[in-house]
Amino acid sequence: MKHTLFENSLLKTKITSANVHRTEMVLGYFIGPFIALISNAIFGSYLNRYYTDVLGTTTWAPAFAMLMPMISVIFVIIGNLIIGQLIERTRTSQGKARPFLLMSAPVIVIAIALLFLSPNDGSIRTLIWIAVSYNLYYALAYPMYYTSHSSMVSLSTRNSAHRGLLATFSNAAGVAATGFGASIIFPLFQGLLFVTRGGGVDPTASYAAWRGFMIILCILTFCGIVLEYFFTRERITEENMKLNIQQEKVSIGRQMRAVVTDSYWWLIILYFLLFQFGGLVKNGSMTYYCRWMFGASGEAAAGSYQAALGMIGGIPTTIGMFVAWPIAKKFGKRRAVSAGMFIAVLGGLVSFINVHSFFFVCAGVVLKGIGSIPAMYVTLALLSDVQDHLEAKNGFRCDGFTMSVYGAIMVGMTGLGSAVINGLLSAGGYNASLSVQSAGTQDALVICYLAIELICYAIIAVMLLFLNVEKHVEEDHRIILENQKARVLASGGEWIEPSERLRMEQEAADLAAEEARREELREKCRKKGLNFDEEEARYQVKLEAGKRKGKH
Repeated sequence: MKHTLFENSLLKTKITSANVHRTEMVLGYFIGPFIALISNAIFGSYLNRYYTDVLGTTTWAPAFAMLMPMISVIFVIIGNLIIGQLIERTRTSQGKARPFLLMSAPVIVIAIALLFLSPNDGSIRTLIWIAVSYNLYYALAYPMYYTSHSSMVSLSTRNSAHRGLLATFSNAAGVAATGFGASIIFPLFQGLLFVTRGGGVDPTASYAAWRGFMIILCILTFCGIVLEYFFTRERITEENMKLNIQQEKVSIGRQMRAVVTDSYWWLIILYFLLFQFGGLVKNGSMTYYCRWMFGASGEAAAGSYQAALGMIGGIPTTIGMFVAWPIAKKFGKRRAVSAGMFIAVLGGLVSFINVHSFFFVCAGVVLKGIGSIPAMYVTLALLSDVQDHLEAKNGFRCDGFTMSVYGAIMVGMTGLGSAVINGLLSAGGYNASLSVQSAGTQDALVICYLAIELICYAIIAVMLLFLNVEKHVEEDHRIILENQKARVLASGGEWIEPSERLRMEQEAADLAAEEARREELREKCRKKGLNFDEEEARYQVKLEAGKRKGKH
């Protein structure tokens, strides 16, 4: 699909350099996405509580509170698949994914506003409004943004060093939005949104507070998306358009038929489903748990507990950046993840020593996090091994369908997790207006925050014992290379070994980057009246000094 709208000069990227520079990394891949993702991170922890505590759905419509997010998963999956296909078919001078970034901005703003503009009269109108606005956000608006956002790193540049930097900044933005924004900073102010009265939540005052906060979220999200759009660039898409490259695409149906018959594919997909589901139920119930299980006197105290738990619980995530890959390299990816899951289950049991003690619960969360380190950082590499195995078996890759399923799981499990939380809270007699919850509600919170994730981890630990795809890696790569060579020779081309081809491609990319740098320096000198030779000599001196420093 072609969109003439994006040929307008006003919508052109602000990144004009052939190289990836600091401005693009900081604004396009960190600050922009960080701001854009904050609202969704907050929704992951607090939207369901808004429905239960402010709109009271678990009290007067318990069946709806459980079934609506569960049924919505179907629409979320369909939405992710459709957006993925639309991106693949889109071609503009501004790329194929970036247009959807910009188009998502007004849609997300409208969807966020509608989430909090629902009537609060306990009628069928409220339920219809919740269902429509929830699906508008999770099945359309957020997939429009998240799918295009997730595609940007791979479409940004062929330079592997630059791509690695962009991936680091992009991942850091997501971690910061969830870990820092939603789990540490926001809880400190949650008392302003969940206004208390008589020890419980005041629905009327909280409803008005969330409507005001909604305006802030809309502005932040819109600005973050626009910032990301204007300070990113799809160099790969631009290159393919200029060269008129037409890549053969394998249909979704053909990919589906290939993957559903492979046991390794099912195991890795079930892993992501269980891991995401367990994590989302835990994260979604965290605010309830901190409010009602530690004896907090109000929302401010509960927010302090949650902020502390988020900060301390985030320690394993930081450690994991440095130790996950050495562990996986020594023991193998599958063994590291499986053993880590067993350790996580044992560590998580510490929380059950006293489920009302912040100390024991926090200790269990940290120990569980330590065990989950390999799973957090290594399993995408296992997924790549499965993809290679499928290519060796079938002669084509199944990335399109697999990543659509992966994306649907990442977004869709939010609804399923909310459904489970709401079902258990309703069964336990949860009532946000009370100062102390019933024993049944407290049991439900223990199940949601502590037990379900441990059960998922235990299943994963056993299940991954059968994910032996790594033993096929060398043979799979040999078959893939033979198939590639046969296709090249059959078409009359010249076969070049992959290692040599990569070296040549990197050499060409480095040469092009150097030429682009010199041209940018010439332009700078022309604008500022500087001498190019002198500036180039100064640059070379700095470059040489940097190389000497790096050797020491």
